[in-house]
Order: sequence, then structure tokens, then C-alpha cells
Amino acid sequence: MKNRYRIQTLSLLFLVSMIVSTAFGQYGRRANTIRWADDTHYFETQKDKKGNDVLMIVDAATGKATKAKKKTQDEQASGTITARVKNGNIYLINPADDSERQVTANPGLEKNPRFSPDHKLLAFTRDHDLFVLDIESGLETRLTTDGEDLIYNGYASWVYFEEILGRGSRYAAFWWSPDGKKISFLRFDDHPVPLFTLMRADSLHGAPEFTRYPKPGDPNPIVKLGIADVKSGKVSWADFDETVDQYIAFPSWNKECSEMLIQVLNRDQNDMKLFMVDPENGNVRKIYQEKRKTWINFYSDLHVMEDGSGFILRSTKSDWNNLYYYDWNGKLNAQLTDLDFRVNRLSKVDIENGKVYFTATGKESTDSHFFSVNLDGSELVQLTEGTGVHRATLSPGGSFIIDSWSNVKLPSKKVIRDAQGKMVRVLEEKEYTYNPAENTLTEMLRIPSTDGFILPAKITYPLNFDKNKKYPVVFTVYGGPNSGGFSNNFSDGYASWYAKNNIITINVAHRASGHFGKRGLDYMWRNLGKWEVIDYSAAVKWLRDQPYVDSEKIGMTGGSYGGYMTAMALTSGADFWTHGIANLSVTSWRLYDNVYTERFMDTPQQNPEGYDAGSVMEHAHKLKGKLRIVHGEMDDNVHMQNSLQLAGKLQDLGKDFEFMIYPNGRHGWGGEKSKHNRNEQYQFWMKHFFNKDFEY
Repeated sequence: MKNRYRIQTLSLLFLVSMIVSTAFGQYGRRANTIRWADDTHYFETQKDKKGNDVLMIVDAATGKATKAKKKTQDEQASGTITARVKNGNIYLINPADDSERQVTANPGLEKNPRFSPDHKLLAFTRDHDLFVLDIESGLETRLTTDGEDLIYNGYASWVYFEEILGRGSRYAAFWWSPDGKKISFLRFDDHPVPLFTLMRADSLHGAPEFTRYPKPGDPNPIVKLGIADVKSGKVSWADFDETVDQYIAFPSWNKECSEMLIQVLNRDQNDMKLFMVDPENGNVRKIYQEKRKTWINFYSDLHVMEDGSGFILRSTKSDWNNLYYYDWNGKLNAQLTDLDFRVNRLSKVDIENGKVYFTATGKESTDSHFFSVNLDGSELVQLTEGTGVHRATLSPGGSFIIDSWSNVKLPSKKVIRDAQGKMVRVLEEKEYTYNPAENTLTEMLRIPSTDGFILPAKITYPLNFDKNKKYPVVFTVYGGPNSGGFSNNFSDGYASWYAKNNIITINVAHRASGHFGKRGLDYMWRNLGKWEVIDYSAAVKWLRDQPYVDSEKIGMTGGSYGGYMTAMALTSGADFWTHGIANLSVTSWRLYDNVYTERFMDTPQQNPEGYDAGSVMEHAHKLKGKLRIVHGEMDDNVHMQNSLQLAGKLQDLGKDFEFMIYPNGRHGWGGEKSKHNRNEQYQFWMKHFFNKDFEY
């Protein structure tokens, strides 16, 4: 049954008061809310009459502010002791006085120090084995012993790091149990994974760099799930068949730490199973399964209930991301949401009051709002009001919300709302006067595609925009599946280089961007590169109908997947785009990693037609515009062979193009090379759009 969906509305009077009101106190206008102090007060820095920062504690309902006590200020400044690696060893950093203490001294390189929940122990990896350090005694325990060049305990294989655990993991593949008595970890055997060689050209004889990189259809690393008892050092292995090609990730413990949940996804990535694992003997039992014809993503944000009652999933089983509450046996306690728009993140579960708080787009897919719902799925309430992007911070007991929000027309505002979403008072608002000579004009649009999809778009016009003149247009894209692309937020009127140089920029969300849920995403299954170009082409057709657009100068630029889109636009979409800069581009899905690519395309053996249709090389003969290709020599993510193979194909076809290589560049770079790349790309647009040079 659908949730009862209640939206709080503001009267015109409230809206006007929110726009004109400003909060002042004896220390001047409040500008920096730090965090909630308790359920009804928050900390905030204010300026005194001498211009010094003063920490205040403020009543959320009334705005009455008093200076925080010295003890409170000291507690705010002290923070928590952290661990970091320096010179290959681990140091503990005390933020109270910035002091540091070295706690390891070993020739091996320690990585990813992680505290136990009570902060008494520290787990880390060294030389591909897993260790635990007792901080007080300095006693170090080695939990695994077979780490070597291609065997990693608690340290991720590259493809897991990049595509499953995420870059934020920094390759860490181990997790503490809530009671601090056990550590679950993944063991990787990279022997089956093919070797890929990168060659560094700045040495006399060339310096090879070898990586284990599985391309579509290649063997994966062999992965085992281990659970180490910290006190005894015993390791139990989860009872999964190592010969089955599948992906294992994201352990979660029940409250008693008597069992651990693990997610297991098949190689085709369309059959997700959740298992409970006994940490003593490794026995497993299946509690949940979800299948789909296309693909399923890991539940990377699965939430464990603190009361031990189960967990909450964010799943697209209904074609939209919704929240589902299960017990530890896989029984559905409640479907918390049944929405036809995206739930983006679960923010908080308030068990005492039976509430779940989350962010979602609302009906307008470029917005972001804050919601609450009861734990039985009743009484869904949108707690923020006004089109745009809202960033809400809930007080500890749920009595108040600090709501910071903006949209393309409205500068940032910060207000206090009560538990029902009603505005209590304005905290802060930015004054903004549009000046066409200094500020850009940005609009949110909807552009129809070929078959019923109405695509969100965000267009930014040049300074001193004159609709009676003709302007070039550049699509700035990423364009990958579920990448979102943009939202309805304010940019402070910042004039980009494009706007300052009489170039319109536009960002368009295609059907598989996530704005249309899983129904839109599923168009991409076995078809990467097809529907994106179709939808973007519809946007070009719309632009051509605008009197202020120069149809002979339609460009695109992007990096990584955005580079792929640019290369496809200038070849497959050659009748629509005239210019493009393709950075760090995939040019054939046969050349990228298997986890990402097979999620959407299956293997080349299963889907040869899709791989051919999505290859830039297959469309290279259509190129008739101006294409610039840019790549880093040592890119270990999207290998430079992608751009080299495209360059070779274009050469064989006698096509004119530009190519820039950045020696030692990875998947992006900084420093002087970044500055050089930026200036060269500006030069490309100035030369081809205006027949003049960019002034360095």
C-alpha cells in the first residue's frame, strides 16, 4: 500500500519573511553553525566587537545565544585521537595539542590503521597480512601469515577497490565487529588475474609497472571471507565455494555479534544473496535473495538496527530506490517507502521515537529534500519545503532541523524547522544582486527526447547574454549510468571561463542518469553508448531551434565516462556535434575492467553485438568535426591503450584530430601539467569557435 504522503507547505507570508529576515545577536550576524549541542541547542561561532571568533550556544527555538563555557570550548577543540601513517609507520595524533606518538617501527609499510570500537586496539595491514596492535602495551599480534605479492589479507585487489569497496576504502578490506573482539576480512588471490603492463617513458630503458587488471571476460581474483578472533588469533573461513565466480563484500554484524551478514553477488551481477555467517565455524545460511534481468548493485549503505531487530535495505526492486526493513531471518518487517522518485540516503534511525529519516529527490528529480517515516511505514512526511537542494541536520532527539538550501535562482539560506517541518526562524541568508556583466544566468529546463522521456537540463548563459546574438554551446558531461549529473542548486553566480568567453554550457540528464529510476537505467543494459547519444542528440535538436545558438559550433567535453561520451558524440553522433575534447576516455568496453563493464554489458562472449555498437572505433569513420584526445601515460584505471587504439584507427582512416599525452599522468593529474592541460583546452575552444588564440 502507498505511504500517506504529507507535504508541509509554507504560506506566502512565511516565504516572504524567510527571504527578508536576518538573525542578529550581540555578536553580530550568525554565519557558522558548528553542530548540535543537544536536542534544543546548537553551537555556533560568532564575531565579537573586536572581530574575534566566539563559541556560542544557541537556543534553536528562540535564537537566544550565550557564550559557551570554557570547558565546553576546550571539549570542542580537543576532538578524538586519530591514527595516520607517516614514513611507513603508524603515529597517533592528539588534536588537543597536535602531539604525535609513534606506535610501530617496522621495515614493512603499514596501511589503513583502524581503531577498535573502544579505541584500545588498532588493526592495520603490512606486507599483505593483517595485524592488531594493543595501544597501551604495544603488543602486536599477526592474524594472517600467508600474505605475498599476489595474496592479500585485508587489502583489496585493484578491481574490488575501484568497483566494489570504493576509492574511499583506500584498499582496506577488513572490518571490526561492534564488540571489538573480531575482525572480518577478505583474502584475495590475484594469481588468475591477467597482468597488464604500463610503461613509464621517462627512464633510460623504460620502467614497466605491472598491475593485475581483469578485463571483460577475464578471470577474477579468488576471494575468501575470513573472521579473525583478536584474542586467540584463530581465523574461521566462511563456507562459500571458492570455485564459484562471485563477488563478496560489506559485512554487517548483528547486535550480539553472534552472526555476521555478508552480501554475495553472482558474476552476472543480477542475483544478490544475503547470508548470515557463524563467526566460530564459518557456517552460512541464506536469508534474502533479489534477482533482476538486468543488474543489481551492492547494498553499500545497508543499515543495522541498534536494537538488534534487523536491518534496512535501499533497493530498486520496485524500479525506484526505496527502503525495506527486514529481520535477521530475512522476514520483511515493513516496507518503509513506496515512492516513485529516488531515495538517496538513509540519514538516521530514531528507534526510541519509531522514526526513520532520509533524503530523497521528491517529485522534481533535480531537487533534494529531507523526509521522515514511521518504522511501520506509515506517516511519510516531507520536512523541507521549496524547490532546490536541501541539506538538513537533525537535532539528536529529532525536535529541530537546520535546513540549508538553495536553487539556481535563490542563494543559500539556512533556517530552523521543527519536527513537522514548519519553519521556526531564519538563521542566515546570502544577499545577492544579479549583475549580467559579472554573474551568470542559469536555468533549469526540460527537453523532450525521441520517445517520451522529458530530460532535465541545466543551461548557463554567458555574461551579458543577448538572446539576439549567436553563441557556441558546450555540453559538459560525465554521462555514466546512474551518475545523476547535476541538481537545482545555486552557484553563487560564479562566471566560468566559458561564460566569460561567450560560450553557453549545458548539462543534460539522459534516461539512464538515475532521474527516471531503474526503468530508465535498464535501457543501458547491453547498450552502453546508444541511448546516451540518442538523448543528447535530442538536446542538440532543441538547441538548434533556439535563436541564440550557433548550430555550427556545438561541442562536448568530459573525462573518463565523459570522455567516452565525447568520443561517441563526435563519431556516432557526428551529425550533431562539431567539436569535442575527450579526456581519459574508454574507447572500447573490451578494454575496461570486468566488474564495471559486465554489470551493464555482460561479457564480450555473451554480448558481442553490444560491445561492437558501443565501441568508438566502430564509429570512427563518421568523424567530421574537430576532436581532441587527452590521456595520461600511466593511467592505471582507463588505460592509455584506449586512446592509442582510437588514434590508430583514425590515422588508418585518414581523419584529422589532435592528441595530447601527459607523461606519468594517472587518471587525472595536478601541478603544472594540470595547468597546461587547462590552457590547451581553452586554446582549443578559442581557436575553433572564434578563430583566435587563448591568452595564457
